[in-house]
Amino acid sequence: MTPNRPKLPPWIRVKVNPGPVRDEVNTLLAGLHLNTVCSGAQCPNQAECFHPRTATFMIMGASCTRDCRFCAVPHTAHPEPLEADEPERIAAAAAKLNLKYVVVTSVTRDDLPDGGAVHFARTIRALQGLESKPGVEVLTPDFKGEIEHLRVVIDARPTVFNHNVETVERLSNEVRSQATYRRTLAVLANAARLGAGVVPVKSGLMVGLGETDAEVEQTLRDLRDAGVTILTIGQYLPPSNTHHPLARYVEPAQFDAWAAYAREIGFELVASGPLVRSSYHAGELFHSRCH
Repeated sequence: MTPNRPKLPPWIRVKVNPGPVRDEVNTLLAGLHLNTVCSGAQCPNQAECFHPRTATFMIMGASCTRDCRFCAVPHTAHPEPLEADEPERIAAAAAKLNLKYVVVTSVTRDDLPDGGAVHFARTIRALQGLESKPGVEVLTPDFKGEIEHLRVVIDARPTVFNHNVETVERLSNEVRSQATYRRTLAVLANAARLGAGVVPVKSGLMVGLGETDAEVEQTLRDLRDAGVTILTIGQYLPPSNTHHPLARYVEPAQFDAWAAYAREIGFELVASGPLVRSSYHAGELFHSRCH
């Protein structure tokens, strides 16, 4: 079905890298029976990220128990059971790809007593056990706001903890399934507290859903007040006509203005642009804090 959006503006152009690397990465992931959010969420940057042998691994299955109106990941009330060896398979893939920075996200698993927190922690530790000692960024669901489940993940000491606010407060209940704006802020604040300055906290939002520029700025202030230090802002692109409609294409100059504002109010690292996604160049963004 044709996505519910007008023709892409000239400033949105997806890079396509020639060569066999994308196929090689896909073959490797398929051979290890692994999912990536790159494919599941129809990310526009697959070719660019797969070419240098990077990917964001999506654990705990390919279907989500929530049905957010912006997301292309399939949903179901009864997902498959967790695969006990998945953390080790993720680590094996990271080793074969020679990754120096690994992003791990997941579908939301409200059917699990801990929301999958222990599975996240096991995956973090499996990656940390590799000889190459890659950085490990996790992008988690909200665990229904349960702080003890969040603690399990933070105690595994990922390099970065990420949980997305997704949109401004006014639109949150409309486009997100079960998650709430205030719960997300609480999760981020608790993560910042539990991380105690050792685990940086990251969040991101999409624009083009119907928000105003003033609402975006308010969201940035709310995130900063919650202790978030790493920020991503990207253009929403509806996956299909059944998803939330596109309200506008935001021009690059506005993304630049938000980035400048975010740095002004204290964010340490900011990626803001039409094709920016939660894990887009995550390793480069994190390592830039050292320079």
